[in-house]
Amino acid sequence: MKAALTLAAAISLCACSADESKKTAMETADKAPEQPTGKVEKTDEEWKKILTPEQYRVLRKSGTEAPNGEVYKQFNKQGGGTYYCAACGAELFTSKEKFDSHCGWPSFYDPSKAKNVTTKDDYSGGTLRTEVNCAKCGGHLGHVFKGEGFDTPTDQRYCINGVALKFVPDNAEKAPEKAPEKK
Repeated sequence: MKAALTLAAAISLCACSADESKKTAMETADKAPEQPTGKVEKTDEEWKKILTPEQYRVLRKSGTEAPNGEVYKQFNKQGGGTYYCAACGAELFTSKEKFDSHCGWPSFYDPSKAKNVTTKDDYSGGTLRTEVNCAKCGGHLGHVFKGEGFDTPTDQRYCINGVALKFVPDNAEKAPEKAPEKK
């Protein structure tokens, strides 16, 4: 009986661990998402329905994922591909701009689609930083740092929360841009 309980507890623990890693993993898709052409606006309740709790905390409440976690390990193993906003699907970065800054979060030296990324001053950490947001849905992606001496074309480090991204490998099917909505 005791062995059966121990086995049941072990299975339960493994299931919980698998669920936890799904919650904190970067999404990967085999097809590029349809690209939004205008602003993507949803209520908090609508965002909560389509995002995991961790994605919601990071993207909608300007949270930060833990450094050096599973998402970072996953990011470092990914090959060529494109990174999209996990909330609205806008293209943000590609593996061409990716580099390992050893900071514990996914790093890029420039966005692939500059029109899909905005920046603003952020004083929330007690010092001035530059926050990076998705221009289409306003989701918090992370921060950009300049002048750190990285051997990249821009000497910038876009330090991005991996749960805010959806990765699509280079060999995946491309999606067309979404047609503008009629009013």
